[in-house]
Amino acid sequence: MLDLRFRSKHATCDGWTRRDFLRVGSITTLGLSLPAWLRLKAEGAVQDAPAKSVIQIWLSGGPSHIDSWDPKPDAPEDFRGPYKAIRTKVPGVYLSEYLPRLAETFDKFSIIRAFTHPSPAHEIATHIVNTGNVLQGGLVYPSMGSVVALEKGYEAGYKGEIPPFVAIPSAPPWYGEAGFLGGRYKPFATGGNPASPNFKVQGLELAAGLTPERAVKRRTLMQQIDTFARKFEQQRLFEVVDTYYERAYGLVLGSAREAFDLKKEDPKLRERYGKTTFGQSCLLARRLVERGVPFVTVHRGGWDTHFKNFEALKNLLPDLDRALSALLEDLYERGLLDSTIVVVQGEFGRTPKIDWSSRWQGGRHHWPNVFSVALAGGGFQGGRIVGESTERAEFVKDRPCYPWDLCASIYRQLGIDYKKRLPHPQGRVAYITPLAQGTIASGGLLDELL
Repeated sequence: MLDLRFRSKHATCDGWTRRDFLRVGSITTLGLSLPAWLRLKAEGAVQDAPAKSVIQIWLSGGPSHIDSWDPKPDAPEDFRGPYKAIRTKVPGVYLSEYLPRLAETFDKFSIIRAFTHPSPAHEIATHIVNTGNVLQGGLVYPSMGSVVALEKGYEAGYKGEIPPFVAIPSAPPWYGEAGFLGGRYKPFATGGNPASPNFKVQGLELAAGLTPERAVKRRTLMQQIDTFARKFEQQRLFEVVDTYYERAYGLVLGSAREAFDLKKEDPKLRERYGKTTFGQSCLLARRLVERGVPFVTVHRGGWDTHFKNFEALKNLLPDLDRALSALLEDLYERGLLDSTIVVVQGEFGRTPKIDWSSRWQGGRHHWPNVFSVALAGGGFQGGRIVGESTERAEFVKDRPCYPWDLCASIYRQLGIDYKKRLPHPQGRVAYITPLAQGTIASGGLLDELL
């Protein structure tokens, strides 16, 4: 049965659109047979794309789900902690008392409360969540941003001067880059602090002293390099060098630098996001997707709260509350939320039972068994809860969601075939998500949010 969720008003009674017929007419040139295309369409791997961009809010270290997105006010004190649960805009749904703005904005985002994977190690967990793939056979997979840069970047017709994958101020630690796809698909890291009056983008620093005249000469020189040398061991090095030069050219010669100038924003709006590094990073992310950048990661560290968890969260949660609520409202007011996916995630959650020992003084440790992810925009509905954790937020109670389920759902909204094979420099078999092989546990795609 064809997936008609995004059926055009010009569709036939069978759900076919003119775009569908044109697409079928061209698939043979892409090496995809008509039966294969119909199968992928029916399975939801290929469909019209409501989303154009993604803003990934990466909370590295692993935020405590029970103290933020999934409070358990009826659990024993050693689990629920000292924070109270407050009502949201949607009846029956509660958040931490330190997320009051998000409680009032809950109609614009949803929460996956039964997110799960098997690894409690930062490095492996970050790879699993950020790629939607498990490490196997020595393969280091590309992050979701790198896959989007491959599928929606320059080779796919992207014309922007700003690179298609930007990280503010840096990619997530432990793992957040291109894996075997190589340097061409690495994130462009802005560096610096967007909240600083002297904020400078790394790319502009790289291009310091590169006048338009020198930039043109250097580009011409690079283009004259003997292509024969590129066929041998220096090929990947040249590709990386070319990529960084192209980024510099765009930032120096074009109008891209204006996108990074937060002084052009209304001071009241900047205050609304919060004059913190994270707040202004979120504002910068909005400016970038407004200019068509397909994938932006905003990295906010500090969530590895083994020691004095509750003291740390008193600073972390209000910063998240203010900036994220402002971002969602700003995107909505500008008509960008329908085309921009916002996903808020870390590599895992924290232990539901509090460690009150003298060493940790109220800390929570690594916990991948169940935790929460927030999701908004790009065709995903707000005001909903997906899945449920047990009474003490220890395990999945209902409707598990795995990292590959979430990544596949995001790819589908972007019009990317999540069962597609990725190009590997040595020709090894690797797919965008392991769902292509059908040999991994899955809770299914997030159809209930569409």
